[in-house]
Amino acid sequence: MTRQETIGVELLDGPAAARSEPAFRLVYAEVFAGEPYEETPESIAAAFRRFRSQVRKSTFRSALARTTDGEPVGIAYGYPLSPTTGWWDHLITPVPADFRREDGQRTFGLMEFAVRASWRRLGVGRRLHEAILGGGDEERVLLNALPDAEAAQSAYRSWGYRKVGEARPWEGAALHDVLLLDLR
Repeated sequence: MTRQETIGVELLDGPAAARSEPAFRLVYAEVFAGEPYEETPESIAAAFRRFRSQVRKSTFRSALARTTDGEPVGIAYGYPLSPTTGWWDHLITPVPADFRREDGQRTFGLMEFAVRASWRRLGVGRRLHEAILGGGDEERVLLNALPDAEAAQSAYRSWGYRKVGEARPWEGAALHDVLLLDLR
């Protein structure tokens, strides 16, 4: 059995993801503590306060990749953007109103996506991406990515994402690329 064959990807709703928070936290903390993210224990704790709120959304979807032994190796989660989303408000250069129109079904916001370094380049990221998007019928996917996150940027480009702008997603945040994938 190859390393890739020892990995399963499970689609989880909010309550199931909440029960699996330790696995999500392990992957998140390992990936985002490193360069170029350099998240602190405080910012990781803040991310999981948001996670606990996000998993309560009825439209929340997540995917968790684990080895057959149960070791978490990758995560993805998000939900469709509501008509009142502030996501588009953070763009440095505004986009046209029709482009930013949301109705709760048009755009899936991919909030977090990570694969542990020792499990990259095995197709785990692609499988997570396909699993989380396979659970919905949105027209497009939106995400923020640091320009210096070369592995992530390369994967997103290979999957068809295109840059539609730049944003500072929260006060004090580094400049992020805003990437969009058309699904139709």
